[in-house]
Amino acid sequence: MDGIREKAPRADSAADAARAYLERKESRYRIADPGRDLKSARTTRAAGGQETVRLQQKHRGVPVLGGQYVVRMENEGGTRVVTGTSGKYFTGLTAGVTPEVGAETAVERAVDGVFTDLTTKNFTRPAGAEEADDGEVPLKGTARGLVVLPKGQGVLTHHVTVRGTDPATGEPVLREVYVDARAGYPVLQYSGIKTFGGAAPSGPRTASAPRREASAEPREKGSGVTLDGRSVALDVERDTWRQQYVLRDTTRIPDDEGWGRTLSTWDARDKSVGEVSGQWPPGIQEFGSPTPAFGSEATGAGAVDAHWGGARVFDYYKNKHGRLSLDGHGMTVNSLVGVTNGGYPYVNAFWDGQKMVYGNGDAEYRPLSAGLDVVGHEMTHGVVENTAALVYAGQSGALNEAMADYFGNAIENEAYGVATTDPDAGLVGERLCRTKSPRACAFRDLGDGRNTAKHFLGVGFGTDNGGVHLNSTIFAGALWDAREDVGDTLTDSIVYRALTQYLTPLDGFTEGRAAVLAAAGDLNADAGQLKALHRAFNAHGIVPGWELALGVDSDTLLDRVNTNDTRLGSGGGWWTASRSDETGSEAYSVWAGRADGSGQPKLMSPNDGRYHVNPATDGKTVVWQAHGPTGVDVLARPLAGGPVKKLWHNSRGVADAMGVDGDVVTFSHYNHGGRQGVTYLSLKDPANVVSIGGGTYHRASFPSVSNGRIAYQERRRVRAEYAYTTRLIDVATGENKVVEQVPGSTSLGPTAVTGTHVFWLRDAVRGEGTTSLRRADIDGSHLVDLSPEAAPGALNAYDLTASDQAVTVGARLPDTTWRNETLAKLWQFAASGDPKDPATRRGRVSCNRGEQLSAAAGPGSQVVWIDATIGISQVVTRARPTGTCS
Repeated sequence: MDGIREKAPRADSAADAARAYLERKESRYRIADPGRDLKSARTTRAAGGQETVRLQQKHRGVPVLGGQYVVRMENEGGTRVVTGTSGKYFTGLTAGVTPEVGAETAVERAVDGVFTDLTTKNFTRPAGAEEADDGEVPLKGTARGLVVLPKGQGVLTHHVTVRGTDPATGEPVLREVYVDARAGYPVLQYSGIKTFGGAAPSGPRTASAPRREASAEPREKGSGVTLDGRSVALDVERDTWRQQYVLRDTTRIPDDEGWGRTLSTWDARDKSVGEVSGQWPPGIQEFGSPTPAFGSEATGAGAVDAHWGGARVFDYYKNKHGRLSLDGHGMTVNSLVGVTNGGYPYVNAFWDGQKMVYGNGDAEYRPLSAGLDVVGHEMTHGVVENTAALVYAGQSGALNEAMADYFGNAIENEAYGVATTDPDAGLVGERLCRTKSPRACAFRDLGDGRNTAKHFLGVGFGTDNGGVHLNSTIFAGALWDAREDVGDTLTDSIVYRALTQYLTPLDGFTEGRAAVLAAAGDLNADAGQLKALHRAFNAHGIVPGWELALGVDSDTLLDRVNTNDTRLGSGGGWWTASRSDETGSEAYSVWAGRADGSGQPKLMSPNDGRYHVNPATDGKTVVWQAHGPTGVDVLARPLAGGPVKKLWHNSRGVADAMGVDGDVVTFSHYNHGGRQGVTYLSLKDPANVVSIGGGTYHRASFPSVSNGRIAYQERRRVRAEYAYTTRLIDVATGENKVVEQVPGSTSLGPTAVTGTHVFWLRDAVRGEGTTSLRRADIDGSHLVDLSPEAAPGALNAYDLTASDQAVTVGARLPDTTWRNETLAKLWQFAASGDPKDPATRRGRVSCNRGEQLSAAAGPGSQVVWIDATIGISQVVTRARPTGTCS
């Protein structure tokens, strides 16, 4: 709310005055007890006596994720005057705050959840990777305390940070995970690393740079040459311990304590991204030189660019906006340069909550610090984190990225004297390439008017953190258009004010528009300038209700499922899926319905506080997993009705590969240390159970079942070597045959089996970003690749489902750039077709934009899947594939 001028009650602090004001205006703000429910988070002061107070909402003493209220005040003759308020205060929260699951269990469930997500969604292994036999999951969790998710009446969760290494790719992992404190189910997880490009590295965020006692001689002016050949001045010091000049700037940050609050650039050329993400790597030093003139080594590592660029960004925020460093209070600015990806090129950069990290680049891309807009982008993430704290997921994450791109580009253009109206002014990362043209090199283009809300890509948090890079240019493009029409200085001030005084952690595009317009009013933008701002947002489709304009070519079977990381099933003309309530606050339940859309869906599971997930059906029975405080149960219930039957229990996690066929139920599961196994049992006699793998030297995964046969993948140690095989079990006879055996360098993925064929995915050519879809007759003969791994147009398939007539894969096109075509899409092949026959060549199931996940084969060529195109998850279907998409 803006346009108000009301006196705030007298108080010792700005936060107390803000709370007292909100309490006085309870009828307007509906905050019954601000003194109890709003705790001071941050107060910033600007010239002229302006104060911005950010208040963190707490529910019965527990922080509410994204619950933040902002009160803006001015000083008039010693009296505080409230000029505006904004933010989110969630009313109606009634959730209890006493957990039924302890923090230790929550950490275990969070680690299991991340491990399952990583291993089931990416079955490939990095080249040269050796699988450990110690049985330890390469992930560790740290409890961060209780947090209430503001869904409906509220969901009490344990916040857990999970860090480590991705067992499938070898890349570092950092996930912020929220585990329901009643049932122990991870209801939300997203990456905690804010990157320049779309492939997010991960890692912890706990350690900090060592504090340094003064050991320098008086500061000096140094020099260096940037990667594009310009000679630049550098603020450096001579380190008396090392007897070298180092990239350490003490000229910008006041430091009365003598503890070295600096702008420093560190040499991390011998470090991999996993060693530096969120932790301070041991043994690194500030980049040094025997003379104040830093030579070719500092240039080639990107150190000169990082140091010079960091100073430019620091000066921009200080001189243009009165901001002292990233936190506004003079924090040290540390940049690490030359980081690799396990000794290989790393073409990315990120802010991890404490420092900037710049990759070493490759044969085409220079070290990432070579782009001043990249440096500005990453440092702006630090500004965002210390102001609006936009949650780095979904629309709020896209706003976070938009702010980073906008200010990064603004800073670079100012430094290079590029007018905003220049056709290339909106390019992001265009100066990084060694040989390509700027436009061919750029990661994004803020000046591309085609970046509109109708091109919004709905994805889950497992992809680009919910589209933070994919959708950022929609909002950043509107800001850039406004900059062209309104002018650089005023627009920069408007956007900065919106970021620091209006936006709050869970704001999306609509709230972002409102914040910018309100900030423009504060800064006395005239009618023409306000009109230009409205025009910019309208042109990019950012208007109230813009999500409703997104169209789909599929039929909706179940709307707004509001679930996280749960698959659906289909069989015998029925589908089954998990669903929460309209607000997403209810523990998930299992529903089933007819695949042709007739009739009404029916509830299959009890609403007992457990999370009922990953259901499967054969058209007669529905089976699923129920996650509760004591572990996971596998349950079953006939579609015709009857009691729910408990089939199996495990204290650890169960993977998403559930299947049922008549009397046979199969699923994969994890034992201690992530040892994966496959279990199958009798629906009539659950005690009749067979388990395969689950040990240190024998593991099994990716089961599927049909017509009394189970297909799965096996890894077994034989005479100090591992055998990797695709296997097929005849449940009635117990025969277990090898369909294909491959060398240890080949990864084997999901399977599907029908009455006539067995299908599976494999990755034999490492590092190419493609996989093959392989098929054999049910007796193991006539092996053929329906989608060869090395053929032109090969897919990166990761999921699989099949009927007698068609096989459908979830796949991405291999590409280095995130775009609609490279998101998870569904592709279909004729099950018995010749891949050389054009009549049976692959086709797209649907042309919906956004992610298409968890495909389940229906009768004939029908497919049921979870679609995220419109920004919410829906169970949808098509009776036949669309074929091609323009």
